[in-house]
Amino acid sequence: MRVCLASTSPARLMLLGQFGIRPLTIAPDVNEEAVIATVEAAEARTLAPDEHVLLLARRKAADVAARLRDDIPGFDGIVIGGDSMFELDGEVLGKPYTPENAAARWQAMRGRTGVLHSGHAVVRIQPGEAPREVHATAAASVSFVEDVTDAEIEAYVATGEPLHVAGAFTVDSLGGAFIERVDGDPSTVVGMSVSTLRLLVRELGVEWTALWNTTDPSLGPSETDPVTL
Repeated sequence: MRVCLASTSPARLMLLGQFGIRPLTIAPDVNEEAVIATVEAAEARTLAPDEHVLLLARRKAADVAARLRDDIPGFDGIVIGGDSMFELDGEVLGKPYTPENAAARWQAMRGRTGVLHSGHAVVRIQPGEAPREVHATAAASVSFVEDVTDAEIEAYVATGEPLHVAGAFTVDSLGGAFIERVDGDPSTVVGMSVSTLRLLVRELGVEWTALWNTTDPSLGPSETDPVTL
């Protein structure tokens, strides 16, 4: 059973690795902003956070699945797509990208609780058969410590870690020290809810335990870089 992660996220790759899965990784060719803008314009509304992350997860998985079927016709396995965003008081907070934005986020988040939304899509690919896709969302609330100081925020932002992650924080690395509580599947905050993935995989007739200790045969013993098709 082959596994392909439709993402170049180091956190998602590391998460799967912790659960015994070393997948092929392919960067999806999806213009996220354009996808959301097109759908919102067509429906004349703003997508809710769970709809937002689910739409992007499905598009990413579908894009990579289609390319795999064209470029690796014998691929027999699953493609996993995911997307995440953080919501605080009804405002969606994506990746901050700049130190100034990250610092402002942390000053606003300290002592408060937000919700991390994660979308998941899994596509089953088998030679000679039409792809089958299942999807779901998961959410976990995240409470930040109240006493994080401006100096600590400055030091954390200076590491660069929060600049390219949803909500400007991690729970499994340096940012974890400033998180007081997580309600929900903790892996959701890392990037994907593994318990949700397990249920989706089973919907497709694949037992989660069959994925344990899986290394995609296309990967070499020391290969870690994403594959570009």
